[in-house]
Amino acid sequence: MRKITAVLVGAGQRGAGAYASYALKYPDQIQFVAVAEIDPVRRKQFMLEHNIPAEHGYESWELLLAKPKLADAMLVCTQDQMHFIPACKALQGGYHVLLEKPMSPDPLECIILGEIAESYQRVFSICHVLRFTDFFKTIKKLLQQDRIGRLITIQHTENVEYAHYAHSFVRGNWRKSKESSPMILAKSCHDMDILLWLADANCTKIASFGSLTHFLKENAPKGAPKMCLDGCPVQDECPYYAPKIYIERDDWINKVFRTIVSSDSSDEGVLHALKEGPYGRCVYHCDNDVVDHQVVNMEFDNGVTVAFTMSAFTFEGGRSLKLMGSNGQIRADMERNEIEITSFLTGEKELIHLESPQEGHGGGDEGIMEDFVRLVRQDGNAAGLTSAHVSVQSHLMAFAAEKSRLENCVIQMDEFYEILKNTQEE
Repeated sequence: MRKITAVLVGAGQRGAGAYASYALKYPDQIQFVAVAEIDPVRRKQFMLEHNIPAEHGYESWELLLAKPKLADAMLVCTQDQMHFIPACKALQGGYHVLLEKPMSPDPLECIILGEIAESYQRVFSICHVLRFTDFFKTIKKLLQQDRIGRLITIQHTENVEYAHYAHSFVRGNWRKSKESSPMILAKSCHDMDILLWLADANCTKIASFGSLTHFLKENAPKGAPKMCLDGCPVQDECPYYAPKIYIERDDWINKVFRTIVSSDSSDEGVLHALKEGPYGRCVYHCDNDVVDHQVVNMEFDNGVTVAFTMSAFTFEGGRSLKLMGSNGQIRADMERNEIEITSFLTGEKELIHLESPQEGHGGGDEGIMEDFVRLVRQDGNAAGLTSAHVSVQSHLMAFAAEKSRLENCVIQMDEFYEILKNTQEE
C-alpha cells in the first residue's frame, strides 16, 4: 500500500516522541514533510530527525495552514487550549487529522468538531490510545466471548503515580484547569473512553466527588523554600524533592520527563534547569488547582454500573480494574500486564500474562498510529476505534463528571447533552 505523508503541529513529548516517532520506525508507511513548533530547539531537532527541508519548518500552525495543503494528514499535538481551531482549519483544508486528547476543554467545541469531521468525511481520530493496547483489547475480547457472562459492574482505578502527578499536574502544564483542562478531562478522558468501550452502552447518569487535598501551601514542611534546590531542610524525607524524580530515578519517569525539564537531558543540564525552572519548584508552593483525587460513579443504559477512582497517591502507575459478571469475574493490572479470569461455575482461574511493552501507554501510542495510517491509506473508507463520533460521548462524560463534582449533583446525560445543543443553536 502507498506511503502517506503528514505534517506535525506541536513537536513536544507527545507529538514528536509518542506519535511521529512511528515514521522513523516504519518509514515505508508514513513520512513527515513539515512541522509547526514554537520552540526553535524542538523544531530544529524534529526537522533533522525527519529530514524536513528548512522551508517547511514553521513557527506556528497558522503559518503552516496558510500554505496550500502539504500532505495527506495532520497531527495536532498542541496544548489542550490550542486544539479546536487548528483541528477545524486542518479538516477544512483537506487534511485527515489525528488529534491529541482532549478534543477541547469546551464541551460545545467537542460537539462542533465531531460535526465538522462528519460533514467533510475526513479521517478524524482522537488519541484515546488505551483502546489499542493488548491489555484492553484482550479484556474487550474476553467480554465479547462471554467469559464472565453478562457484565454487571466495573471497578476501575487510574493509578497516576505520585511522581507523574507531581511532574504534570503540580509543576507542569496541566496544573491549572483554566490554562489546560480539569483533571478528569486532561488525564482521565482516557478512562471515560475505555469504560464507555467496555460497558458497550450509552452512559445515562454520572456523579462525582473529589478535591485538591495534599498539594497545598498549608501542607508545606516547615522551612520548605519555594525552589527545591534552595536548601530544602526536608529533602531527604520528601518523595517529591525534584532531584529524586529527575536525577536519581532510573525508570520511564526519568527517561521521559527529564527531556521535558531541559533540552539538555544530561544530569548537569537537568540540574541547571531545576534551579530556576518550573519543575524545580516545591510541590507545596506551586500555583496548581486541579484535583489530586476524584471518584466518578456511572450508570449505563444496559444496566452496567461503574465506579472509577483517580488518585495521585499511588506507587504504581497504569490502570487496575475488576469486571464483575453474572458467571465470573476478571481482575486486571496494566502495570503487571496481567489478566485473571475466574469462573463461578468451576472456581478455576486462568492467568493471562501479556508481553506487550510497558512504555508508550502499553503499546497504545504505536497502535493508534498504525490504525491512523491504515484509515488514511483507505481515504477514510473504514471505521476507526476512536472516531470523533465515539470520542465526543466520552468527552461529555468527563465534562458531566466535573460539573457534578463542582455542583454536588447527579448529571442526567441526556439533559446535559440537550442543554449543550440548545446553547449551540442560540
